[in-house]
Amino acid sequence: MTSIRVAVCQLRSTQDVVANLEAASRQIAVGVSMGADLVTLPESFGYLRREGEPVEAAQDREGPILCEIRQQARRHAVWILAGSYPERIPGDSRVHNTSVLVDPNGEIAAEYRKIHLFDVDLEGAGGGRFHESARTQPGDEVVVADTPFGGVGLSICYDLRFPELYREHARRGARFLCVPSAFAPATGRDHWEVLLRARAIENQAFVIAPAQWGDHAPNRSSYGRSLVVDPWGVVLATVGDREGVATADCDLAAQDQLREALPALTHRRL
Repeated sequence: MTSIRVAVCQLRSTQDVVANLEAASRQIAVGVSMGADLVTLPESFGYLRREGEPVEAAQDREGPILCEIRQQARRHAVWILAGSYPERIPGDSRVHNTSVLVDPNGEIAAEYRKIHLFDVDLEGAGGGRFHESARTQPGDEVVVADTPFGGVGLSICYDLRFPELYREHARRGARFLCVPSAFAPATGRDHWEVLLRARAIENQAFVIAPAQWGDHAPNRSSYGRSLVVDPWGVVLATVGDREGVATADCDLAAQDQLREALPALTHRRL
């Protein structure tokens, strides 16, 4: 395989799981109609709670969120990144924020539980206060999924600020870095694209970043601007300030040529 087409889906999810899954399914179908081999959904695509409220839609693999995505993967015979869902933890009131990669047979190829949690005070920057760890338990495992088109490093949103995670992805052979997000507008305006392009350049990898957009609730909104970035740091595709889907062709042969011509990944000294 020398090239694959990826789709990034930009949603405006709420606490209505049924409506969210209907919207996600429509966008998956659009991505497939555009020829995508891999369709990616943003963080919290199936359930996005109001900040500070309990996680009412916590569920496991057999819950409606993942069941719908696995069904869609089988129906369309396509790889799908289920950006993240609230994974129930037995005996704990908190959840994991878990990203899942599903293969074209509807089987779970990999799961990643968000490591870095968004505990910040952005009121001085025109944002709000967020305390993700109050409702979410962090994961502790770096995950690179093995696929026919190469290694896929999994991460979620705030992880983007921790380059050591993506360097470990690259060390383990990742060609693609997935960053499904619900990025805050206050930081997204200045940091979102810069950080995504930096992770792509540093690791000579394709960065795939499907995002939430718009107002979700009175005290919750997301920046949007879903992106696909190539290993040189060039933006290949983006979704504007709306719900929608964008696709990009990822040239694996060109990536190999870049890594051979500029072998920075083999020059590490630290």
